Amino acid sequence: MNASRIALVTGANQGLGRALVEGLAARMNPDDLVLLTGRSHQRVTDAAREVTQLPGTRARVEGRVLDVTDTDAIAHLAEDLRARYGGVDVVISNAIARLLPEESQAERADEFIDVSNTAAHAVLRSFGPALRPGGRLLVVASSLGTLGHLNPRLHHLFDGASLDQVECAIESWRSAIHNKTAEEAGWPRWLNVPSKVAQVAAVRAVAAERREHDLATGTLVAAVCPGMVDTATSRPWFSDFSQAQSPAQAAGAVLDLISAEHVDPAFYGELVRLGKALPWHDGTPPVEQDRILRP
Repeated sequence: MNASRIALVTGANQGLGRALVEGLAARMNPDDLVLLTGRSHQRVTDAAREVTQLPGTRARVEGRVLDVTDTDAIAHLAEDLRARYGGVDVVISNAIARLLPEESQAERADEFIDVSNTAAHAVLRSFGPALRPGGRLLVVASSLGTLGHLNPRLHHLFDGASLDQVECAIESWRSAIHNKTAEEAGWPRWLNVPSKVAQVAAVRAVAAERREHDLATGTLVAAVCPGMVDTATSRPWFSDFSQAQSPAQAAGAVLDLISAEHVDPAFYGELVRLGKALPWHDGTPPVEQDRILRP
């Protein structure tokens, strides 16, 4: 087995993903490898070169083309890294489809769900078995990922669900959007809420199956909330960015979680925000966003 550590970040061309790559490359060792992924060969190649040239970079950085909506491509990449390096040590699922408030949520639903949820499920399924002992498998979500942000009628779909059940719930939601029955069933119009809850539920499902073995080997599976980050994706949604972090600042807490020598059992399988696990059942449905969004 290769002694070097291998890290992989999806959605890493810009924003938080790019900052996570830069941080990993600065914190890891010269023999380690950080893989920066995205859909465009030119963009990932350019981004990898730019990170390599930064003064603080220590690890090797390479670009990999990966369309996260292609679940077979995710599986093949995991298999390739397992064959080449014996596994991976850090995997961060960070891809998201950018939405604007004036866009129709329903018309963008398929793309958003495929990038945020189907891809995250594929990363969990494919890279979970490839994760070396002591590794870190993280899904970037948000504080909207706690169950209380959904209508109570929908809680049973995600609370204590298996990964298969989470996937079924997501497809039921998708179908309801297309059939124009989503709001009647209790789904919020804002896609980000069910999507984030489902991301955290998926992490919880995978973690529940692995918990005992992972904690014994110092391995962490968790969802992470970086807090409000000033990026092109988030800026259209908020009028006050006075408390927002830069991507580099937001990446810091995630990188600290990755770099921690010991895994806190309180973080395992949970949604972690700035060094604190958020209670799964907390939250209230954010009705204000639904009032301003197009169907």
